[in-house]
Amino acid sequence: MTDLPDVNVWLALADENHLHHPRALAYWRGESSPSIAFCRVTMLGFLRLSTHPKVLSRPLAPGEAWDLIHRYRVEAGVVLLDDSWGMDQEFMAFSRRVDFAHHLWTDAYLAALAEFHGCRMVSFDADFSQFPNLEFLRLIPAEVG
Repeated sequence: MTDLPDVNVWLALADENHLHHPRALAYWRGESSPSIAFCRVTMLGFLRLSTHPKVLSRPLAPGEAWDLIHRYRVEAGVVLLDDSWGMDQEFMAFSRRVDFAHHLWTDAYLAALAEFHGCRMVSFDADFSQFPNLEFLRLIPAEVG
């Protein structure tokens, strides 16, 4: 099985001062599947947010963000999942429900991509639990305080 980490997992892994870094690192070192993947959405989300001045404890320069993605690809063997028109059925099924909330478009896309490729979605975001039949690992951070 391949894991598809959400952007929030990649950001927590990238920043040792991130509140969720210890939990993300524990996942990476002990709970991850042998294969881990980016997709264009998670990669672009990481590039955009890791260079934002208010997201990480120290925003990355664009070149640093690209270097980190390159290190994941080369040193950790992270793959890139392909988009496919074939996944549109899952995407539509997740997003055409009458109770579908507008803020879930990207989550629905990622859930559909993960399901289409037989991946496990990994995120700190509990919203992924609402997508039926999705293999989902919710990372719950340690209590603070």
